[in-house]
Amino acid sequence: MIRFRFLFIILASLISVAAQAGRHDETAIRAVLSRQQSAWNRGDIPAFMQGYWESDSMMFMGKKGPQYGYATTLSNYLKSYPDTAHMGQLQFDIVTVRKLGRKYAMVIGRWQLRRSVGDAGGYFSLLFHKIHRRWFIIIDHTS
Repeated sequence: MIRFRFLFIILASLISVAAQAGRHDETAIRAVLSRQQSAWNRGDIPAFMQGYWESDSMMFMGKKGPQYGYATTLSNYLKSYPDTAHMGQLQFDIVTVRKLGRKYAMVIGRWQLRRSVGDAGGYFSLLFHKIHRRWFIIIDHTS
């Protein structure tokens, strides 16, 4: 009986540690998105891009289909949003953050731009990867 209690206490502790790690990861992922939103709203696309994995393998999927590479994504953002009038004010509404193991997570949400040249918005799904203890977007599918 004592062994059973001991094993139960160890198991409960491990579950608690895992749950804490999951909450910590979700908080870190939400912080990435919050920093991106703030950077966008001050007109700083390079700072916004810091949430993305700086790699040729990073993928952005939009209305043009899949586009690969951090530099390509940065260039497309700079062309599509040449000034703060076109950038407007960004609002993310996170629907769900779901861990897909220790180093991956999926985020589903909605984005809205309030801007003088006309509002825009849609939905997104993001695949995050934890690299060197930091979370980065490795795949962005935005519509």
